[in-house]
Amino acid sequence: MRQSQLFTKTRKEAPSDEVSKNAQLLIRAGYVHKEMAGVYDLLPLGLRVIEKIKGIVREEMNRVGGQELLMSSLQRKELWEQTDRWSDETVDVWFKSELAVGGEVGFGWSHEEPIMDMMQQYVASYKDLPASVYQFQTKLRNELRAKSGIMRGREFIMKDMYSLHATEEDLNEYYEKVKQAYLVIFKRLGLGADTYVTFASGGAFTKFSHEFQTVCDAGEDVLYVHRGKNIAVNEEVLDEAVKELGLEKDQLEKVKSAEIGNIFNFGTDKAAQMGITFASKEGSKDPVFLASYGIGITRALGVIVEKFADEKGIVWPESVAPFTVHLVGLNSDDDAVRDYTDGLYTTLTEEGVEVLYDDRDARTGEKFADSDLIGIPYRVVVSKKTQEEGRFEVVTRKTGEVRFLTEEELLNDFMPTGTEEDND
Repeated sequence: MRQSQLFTKTRKEAPSDEVSKNAQLLIRAGYVHKEMAGVYDLLPLGLRVIEKIKGIVREEMNRVGGQELLMSSLQRKELWEQTDRWSDETVDVWFKSELAVGGEVGFGWSHEEPIMDMMQQYVASYKDLPASVYQFQTKLRNELRAKSGIMRGREFIMKDMYSLHATEEDLNEYYEKVKQAYLVIFKRLGLGADTYVTFASGGAFTKFSHEFQTVCDAGEDVLYVHRGKNIAVNEEVLDEAVKELGLEKDQLEKVKSAEIGNIFNFGTDKAAQMGITFASKEGSKDPVFLASYGIGITRALGVIVEKFADEKGIVWPESVAPFTVHLVGLNSDDDAVRDYTDGLYTTLTEEGVEVLYDDRDARTGEKFADSDLIGIPYRVVVSKKTQEEGRFEVVTRKTGEVRFLTEEELLNDFMPTGTEEDND
């Protein structure tokens, strides 16, 4: 993409009412636009990052047998009344509305009940189980604390998966498989080293859950981490969890963190409440076992910014960056240099390299500052000097390392090689 054709522009200042680093940088760099507190539009650069995150999650969910679908955001009141989760006293984040023809609907904050209602049309016997389905969908939650930028929104993108099983043993086996898949996902997002499986309260879902918490100063949770055992406990269940896990409090390190994923084992509770059964091998009518698995896609975006940004701007891991290379053309008033840079841009893109080409008529300092702010992993600088020398200046955004490469070396460095799973 040519930067001159990108309708967004960088900004020197973020909105005065925006206090979170993730939102300040994402707004300034042109990744998101703020509609109101807790509500952000994804601009072209931001959408590219979101699609990269979704792509990684999709690959791992498919790997454990998940099937992707997309359900409605509108929720039927009677479904949630069956499980006593329609009442604001039970779930205090509902957005609800009156239908013009009468009656109420809710706007989806989660999908356990609709999924179970839908799946009963397809699950009649043990032969139809297990089944696992997932979606990427915009959720709506009437948050009181929409203050952490894109990390806590009233509207956000979530990956939610639901698995149905005939036996507790089968559910537990699959639950563990997804838990490990989540750890792979967060490693691929660049967050693996600081993300812990965390024992936590189930809130409006179930008594207990497993959260995936990333150590982050901007987070809203407090964890007690046992680094040796690679396990953590949310402060809200500390005493009970320490007892169940056999931990000693003096072995735990207190840290701030941000929740980026969670999984819940409902057992047969939901099926019993909704009257959803299947025919067992023996011919009895048994309740279905259910678990749900969530990842905050836009929240992960915010956490990545918070974790890796420096004083100059955003620093994207290669696996989720909107582009791999930020090609910066200098001396744009020199036809020969401009044609040379255009040629390199064409060559790179034809070879499958994702390139943002800064072809704007702007000062060198402005181009470099914008490049640092936008945070693409590698900056390739083309100028009259580099053209004459037959080498390109390559700057690694994460480390500041500077290299001078020939065109052949450049192509060898950036040729796509498949799925990236490093960045830790």
